[in-house]
Amino acid sequence: MSNTPMAASPLTRAVLEIDEYVSGLGWDQPARLFALVDTARLRAQEPSLAAQLGLDADESETAGLTPIEQDELPSGKPLDDFLGTIAWPDAVVGCALAVERLMLPPSAEAQVPQNLSEAKLAKWVAQHPERQEVRMTVAVLRDGTRDSAIRLREKDSPTEVLTGPDLVPGLAEALKATFED
Repeated sequence: MSNTPMAASPLTRAVLEIDEYVSGLGWDQPARLFALVDTARLRAQEPSLAAQLGLDADESETAGLTPIEQDELPSGKPLDDFLGTIAWPDAVVGCALAVERLMLPPSAEAQVPQNLSEAKLAKWVAQHPERQEVRMTVAVLRDGTRDSAIRLREKDSPTEVLTGPDLVPGLAEALKATFED
């Protein structure tokens, strides 16, 4: 967590930690799913796992969240369909997803052809000269609290990461739904 601000909330710190971790893997990565667990509870209930994760028992941060990467997401299955199959155990207080996408600036919205299939729209966006490659890291807690980070490929620097709770509301809602019965 070398680039995460200490004054930030535990959720913001977790989002930035995940963003930094995924950034270290490079671009063109598959989507990555993380469980978020209470760090103090993890240390108390699973000391050997905490030690494996490098969580020092003497560490002063007690209100933190520890991201634990889950198994690789299934390829070929739409992300929203996959998220609909997830159920989290009670020990998981939140979850996060890091995913890369192509985005267009708002100025390009008027240019989008109508009535395209999803596949044709994706192809159209991929060929658009103003497209931007972005990595979105979105996290939600069981109570609905959320935060996110967006990193542009062309400005791939920890100092250029945009954060905020409402940057990717649709994905945040999809992740929140994984905690509903």
